[in-house]
Amino acid sequence: METCDRGFGSLLPEEILTPTLYHGYYVRPRATAAGEGSRAGASELRLSEGKFQAFLDVSHFTPDEVTVRTVDNLLEVSAKHPQRLDRHGFVSREFCRTYVLPADVDPWRVRAALSHDGILNLEAPRGGRHLDTEVNEVYISLLPAPPDPEEEEEAGRVEP
Repeated sequence: METCDRGFGSLLPEEILTPTLYHGYYVRPRATAAGEGSRAGASELRLSEGKFQAFLDVSHFTPDEVTVRTVDNLLEVSAKHPQRLDRHGFVSREFCRTYVLPADVDPWRVRAALSHDGILNLEAPRGGRHLDTEVNEVYISLLPAPPDPEEEEEAGRVEP
């Protein structure tokens, strides 16, 4: 489906090539098209016979900075964080992505779950329809992080 702006200005090491002079300005070409080879900011949409699913990388945001809601047959995901310090200086981020729900998806049955690595999973069963115009705020549940193998290893060791 669609792809968000990847990484909000971040570059991967393999994307940095020698800059060239173009009309008096240095231009740094990219090795790949935006979004290829990286999951950051990516959106994936899956439609099956019984389910609508969308996956969206929101790893640059904390759970309380992400909002999911439905308005009629639209599913809207937005996120915003204030200016904060990162390794390059200060950065603030904001986005809004809107999906059009299929006609057989009831907007009131949309569910959202956020994984430990920042992937927002949006899903709803197909087959029903709610015809009234209403706004529905969707609760985001937090999924637990998988166990850390290093911590398990250390817990298994007994010191003499």
